Amino acid sequence: MANERTVPLLPCASIDDIETFYGVLGFHTTYKQRKPNPCVGVQREDIDLQFFEIAGFDPEQSYGSCLVITPDIEGLHRAFAAGMRAAYGRVLVSGTPRMTRPRARKNADGLGGFSVIDPGGNWIRVFRDPTAAPMPDATSAGRLAKALANAVVQADSRGSISQAVRILDSALARPQADDDPVEQVEVLVYRAELAMVLHDPDTAAELLARAQSVTLTDDESERAAAAFDNATELATALR
Repeated sequence: MANERTVPLLPCASIDDIETFYGVLGFHTTYKQRKPNPCVGVQREDIDLQFFEIAGFDPEQSYGSCLVITPDIEGLHRAFAAGMRAAYGRVLVSGTPRMTRPRARKNADGLGGFSVIDPGGNWIRVFRDPTAAPMPDATSAGRLAKALANAVVQADSRGSISQAVRILDSALARPQADDDPVEQVEVLVYRAELAMVLHDPDTAAELLARAQSVTLTDDESERAAAAFDNATELATALR
C-alpha cells in the first residue's frame, strides 16, 4: 500500500519546552495533552514529530533520534537559523538545545547533513536526499580536510565531541609546509565550534583569532567564505 506515514515519538523532560523550541524553528502544534500522559505533536510542512514527557528525564542521557531527508539541507538550515536569531539573537551552537552546520558526511556517502539537538536531547538528523548531488568530500583533499571529515563523523554524527577534538588537535599540532590554508581555516573554525559545545569560550576565541590570521589569496578567501561565515556566528555567540 502507498501513502503510509511514520511519525517518530521522542522523549523529553518538558513538552512545554519542546513546543516553544520547535515554534522557534517554524513548527506549529498539531496536538497537545496533559492527561493521562503529557505529549505534544509539532509539524513543519512534511516534518511531523511527537514527544512524550517523562518526569525527571535527563536530556543529556537521551538516545532519542530520527532522520529528516530533504533535497535542500541548506534552505532548511537557513530557516532554522533565522528562527533562532529572531528568538535568541544568535544561532545556538552549544548546550542543549543547539544546531550544527551543514557538512559533508563521509559516513553517509558524502551526503551533506546537519543536526538539531532539541531540549529533550533528541538528535534530529537532517540529511540530503540521496537522489540529490552530494557535497564535496575529502577523499582526495589534503590531510587537514581528511582530519576534518573524520572529526565531523565523530562529533556531528556520533556526538563524540572529545574524540573529534583529539583528531583536530593532533592535526593542528603537526603543521606541514604543503597544508592547504583554506583547510587550515576550516579546521580551526570547526575546532572553535567544538570548544563552544564544551563550554570553553577562551579556547574558542583563541582558535577564531588564529583562523583570522591565516594568510589567504583572494581565491582562497572565496573558498573559505563558508568557514568565515561560521566564524562570525561563533564570535557573535561569544559576546
